[in-house]
Amino acid sequence: MTTRSITLDARLYDYLVAHSLRELPIQRELREHTAALPLARWQIAPEQGQFMGLLLQLMGARRALEIGTYTGYSALALALALPPDGILITCDIDAATTAVAREFWQRAGIAVRIETRIAPALDTLDGLIVTGAANSFDFAFIDADKAGYRDYYERCLTLLRRGGLIAIDNTLWSGRVADPANDESDTRHLRAFNTLLHGDARIALSLVPIGDGLTLARKL
Repeated sequence: MTTRSITLDARLYDYLVAHSLRELPIQRELREHTAALPLARWQIAPEQGQFMGLLLQLMGARRALEIGTYTGYSALALALALPPDGILITCDIDAATTAVAREFWQRAGIAVRIETRIAPALDTLDGLIVTGAANSFDFAFIDADKAGYRDYYERCLTLLRRGGLIAIDNTLWSGRVADPANDESDTRHLRAFNTLLHGDARIALSLVPIGDGLTLARKL
């Protein structure tokens, strides 16, 4: 028994994946395709995708947002967890990587559930707010530029219904947030963001040590 989260070495991580991950062939193919790309590190861990999908199913989520899409693995995991009439709006600025995502979504048979906006995410989120979508989404996933996290979070909090959930990726940042010698810009942004959420009375909070750190913020 232990009173703190267990450390996963390679052997234990492989065991976790072997005894938990239920990945469709199309998901595995997309993950392997992305692993060969120069920015493969931008893709979430497969067990994280499965975890978020389970959260959506537990919530009965029907409307979701994603900030940062890359090649679409996280969106695929989220859309698979939505009901047939559910909708996921994804925000990204890279048409080339999103084209890869669309191909795999189409092949998975869930492209009809995903609406992609190629534009700065704040423009998309502000547009949704202006057109009356505040308090209408169940779930949001933020995984984009770290300097923008606070603004994305505030917009998503406005767009989520009461009881809705925001999931924010990379909040442990490979341990760099806890390294006082690390003064990189992204690290500083993430430290400030983590501190902000820790003191935010508008949410219930948990930082889960899965993937690169996944913060869960439930709108009260």
